Amino acid sequence: MLQMLVAGALFVGTHLAISSTPARARLISMVGTRGYLGLYSLCALATLGYLIWLYGAVPRRDYVWQPSPLLYEIAWYIMPAALVLLLGGFMVKNPTNVGMEGMLGEENTVLARGVTRITRHPFQWSVVLWAVSHLIANGDTVSIVFFSSFLLLSLIGTFLIDRKKAQSLGTAWHAYRDQTSNIPFAAILAGRNRLAVSELWLPIGVAVAGYFALLYAHEWIAGVRLI
Repeated sequence: MLQMLVAGALFVGTHLAISSTPARARLISMVGTRGYLGLYSLCALATLGYLIWLYGAVPRRDYVWQPSPLLYEIAWYIMPAALVLLLGGFMVKNPTNVGMEGMLGEENTVLARGVTRITRHPFQWSVVLWAVSHLIANGDTVSIVFFSSFLLLSLIGTFLIDRKKAQSLGTAWHAYRDQTSNIPFAAILAGRNRLAVSELWLPIGVAVAGYFALLYAHEWIAGVRLI
């Protein structure tokens, strides 16, 4: 269990320390932007791989709550929404993504479309939903540490990304920030945006296909057969 805690701390800590502290600027000044991205990617892959490997290797003996069919069903209902955000996030331009900041300067651009009307951080929130659903479905301490690591990193990441974009883009960021929200549906409920169903048919269709593919592949991916 101690190994899982260390792996989780390394996974979350290295991500935040490299990308969201003054160390980021110092690294970029030392090795350049490409060098920094390479170093960040290397650390991310190493800590992620170690965490995943441990999750499969460490025995799961202690349970905070016992898994049940009802808890499994909750995950079944949450995951489609997670996939809509995940896959839909790749179908639209989003200035929160690396290398996409320039879209804020494009003329006649509808800044928020598709799932970015729901949240400007669709990938991070898809991970949050995935982590929450699997945290609920499992009750052992090893799974709690594993999924909480992803939950914590993704949730904190949404606020840190906003802060970095505000600092680097200044007023160019304000228009996008004002018509979108970090928390899903907050901008829509506040009247700052609207839910455009016509822009969601493709993400929903792809997500449904992906959902059934994951159901069949889940045993190969996670070692647990679902259907």
